[in-house]
Amino acid sequence: MNLAAAANETMAHNSNLLVYSAMAVYTLAFLAHMAEWVFGSRSKVGRTAAALTVQAKAPATVSVQAGAGGSTGTAVLERPKVVTRSVAGSRDVPDGPGAAGGTEKGDLYGRIAISLTVLAWALHVGGVITRALSVQRAPWGNMYEFSTTFAAVAVGAYLLLLVLKKNVRWIGLPLITTVLLDLGLAVSVLYTASDQLVPALHSYWLWIHVSCAIISGAVLYLGAVSTLLFLFRDRHEAKLADPAGKQPGAFATSVLERLPSAASLDKFAYRINATVFPLWTFTIIAGAIWAEAAWGRYWGWDPKEVWSFITWVAYAGYLHARATAGWKGRKAAWLGLIAFACYLFNYYGVNIFVTGLHSYAGV
Repeated sequence: MNLAAAANETMAHNSNLLVYSAMAVYTLAFLAHMAEWVFGSRSKVGRTAAALTVQAKAPATVSVQAGAGGSTGTAVLERPKVVTRSVAGSRDVPDGPGAAGGTEKGDLYGRIAISLTVLAWALHVGGVITRALSVQRAPWGNMYEFSTTFAAVAVGAYLLLLVLKKNVRWIGLPLITTVLLDLGLAVSVLYTASDQLVPALHSYWLWIHVSCAIISGAVLYLGAVSTLLFLFRDRHEAKLADPAGKQPGAFATSVLERLPSAASLDKFAYRINATVFPLWTFTIIAGAIWAEAAWGRYWGWDPKEVWSFITWVAYAGYLHARATAGWKGRKAAWLGLIAFACYLFNYYGVNIFVTGLHSYAGV
């Protein structure tokens, strides 16, 4: 018995080391992502426009030889127009040069960032698995375990999209930034030593219900990031489309022109949310079935149950709004962000500030 306890304690210690190691490598990936944006700050569009502007100014005209008579004409080089929206009736929308800014150096740092992210994710998953071995159950029995697993799934979903050849490298910087914040909060504030759960929670539904909640939340997070970036990019495009209005500054232009177009960001967020919504629905149904087995009732208006339902209603409203002509674009985007805020409150707010049957052990 003492040997088993010692082995579990060693596993827990190894899990902590792996998580801290993953954080160190994630930090290097964060720096590489920053270098990708900094060294690729001048996009192909921006560099071409700047070059043509210089040529147009000095000299402002270009002499053109016109036949044997030696007469000359002038051709003024104008700054090329940056197209940001699709032509009516067309589905083709320009997505910009990407996070690397279209430069070789930026692309190099981006590839380094992805490699470091893969290494950090491998260490991260190792930490989650060894935590599971130390407690001999699913590694999401408290807020610390949920947070570390949530971050691992979010990064895993991002890497899966890259493997599927999806153009999502732009999400790397905000993702790694928030993963570092999540893990930092987990190891410093939410940390709970390895322990067993109360008897009512010893069920195979722990694997089914909570794993679905983690996967749903991690994927919905990617959709929320895309939605937030859509709001910035859409405003940027609106300014570009109105030459008489206030134009975006150099820094905003440098950043936002390397994001996908607003239409692409909006479409990505919608597809992500629509794809994972059935899984979130199943999460609530699975929780109700587990509640009946554990507490003898399917639904008891526990705070966690209430906010899970509120989150479901918010996302259902978002999806319905997307199907309604008057609620597309920015209005639907705000509703999508409110829906994800409900998910976050359901996790942090309810678990920390509200007492209920779903309170996590040790937090």
